[in-house]
Amino acid sequence: MSEQLGRVHFVGIGGAGMSGIARVLLARGAIVSGSDAKDSRTLAALRALGATVHLGHAAAHVDGSDTVVVSTAIRPDNPELAEAQARGLAVLIRAEALAALMAGRRGVAVAGTHGKTTTTSMLTVAVQHCGVDPSFAIGGDLNEAASNAHHGSGELFIVEADESDGSFLVYRPHAAIVTNVELDHVDHYPDLDAVDRAFEDFVSTVDPDGFLVACVDDPGARRLVGPARAAGVDVRTYGIAEDADLRLSAVTVSGTTSRYEPVLRGRRLPPVSLAVPGRHMALNSGAALLMGIGLGLPEALFVEGLGGFTGVRRRMELKGAVAGVRVYDDYAHNPTKVRAQLLAAREVVGAGRLLVAFQPHLYSRTAAFAAEFGQALALADEVVVMEVYGAREDPVPGVTGATVADAVPLPADRVSFEPSWTAVPSLLARRAQPGDLVLTLGAGDVTAIGPEVLRLLAGEAP
Repeated sequence: MSEQLGRVHFVGIGGAGMSGIARVLLARGAIVSGSDAKDSRTLAALRALGATVHLGHAAAHVDGSDTVVVSTAIRPDNPELAEAQARGLAVLIRAEALAALMAGRRGVAVAGTHGKTTTTSMLTVAVQHCGVDPSFAIGGDLNEAASNAHHGSGELFIVEADESDGSFLVYRPHAAIVTNVELDHVDHYPDLDAVDRAFEDFVSTVDPDGFLVACVDDPGARRLVGPARAAGVDVRTYGIAEDADLRLSAVTVSGTTSRYEPVLRGRRLPPVSLAVPGRHMALNSGAALLMGIGLGLPEALFVEGLGGFTGVRRRMELKGAVAGVRVYDDYAHNPTKVRAQLLAAREVVGAGRLLVAFQPHLYSRTAAFAAEFGQALALADEVVVMEVYGAREDPVPGVTGATVADAVPLPADRVSFEPSWTAVPSLLARRAQPGDLVLTLGAGDVTAIGPEVLRLLAGEAP
């Protein structure tokens, strides 16, 4: 079906999801163009693969295109989108384009409010270790492949299924994973009931001959199990809970590693040792393991593959260490993700202090979850809250980073709101001491703070 797309133009081609689709199309020989607001290493890589990439947006950029793909971040008045509609070109949202690429393949979709990227990545790396060459599209760059997508020779196509705008209902996968279900993306979902209904609809898209993997440790994912089984879906569960089909027993986290003993319906499997920290990472790998077993892959090889997983860019990514200070970066942008990463960081930091710079993402999310963010951030020793990264949203009066900083229940001298992006690196560098761990958190441009902190710690001039 991807051949029917013809020449494809991407509006916002540098995004994690969009660039992955472009990569797969290029590998299939399609003519691809795109545009984005600013240059990046992602755009450079796409150019090297043969894409025509424009900086900035203009109506003329869609010349010669048959299909235009847009991300949810693109506003309706974007000149390229408006021109495509005026010319009567086929306009697809990101998920629709990815579904077209999956047609004819055995699709595996990984969904959940959080943990999707890591779980998809673990699954992909372990599947590859078993000698299978799957296609994949992930919302982050695998450390092993330095890429977020690949056109494979095998029948499997593994995708990260984003629920943020409800578009994950288009995939029709053979098998799926649901890691968890919580209220998020409040710009699209008015309440938790709406999120639950969306995931119920997602489960109903799974092939009748396929299966669903769900985490029973999570209340939201557990809510899906009964109705799904009643509807005839083959549901396989995982978790630390005693009633999980795949139970993670003896979970231990030590420094930058995690370990557990998986038990599948009473049968012990080879122990899993991970090179990434955190109980949430152990759970993510449990989802991947249960999926791999369901796909018929050899258990011992798959477990070995999980042990070789080294992480994903922007998921507890070590940026460097200078003067005894370690600097990490993570994409966490909702309260559960922030809490999970701080708990993992606590295992890594040892006797030092944990210093966190958090950049809230979206005004709607900040307003809805300020109190929850505050509680999660209290796991740090010192917190710097940055201004909100609005992304696709316009500012909301009264909603700023101070809204979150005020909700952090730490002494006033250990919490600060710093609205100036450029002031944050020096603030962190001044506070950091040998043995400390600095962690930057958020889905925006906070990721560029870490290298600046390292440069300042090394004594380089500002």
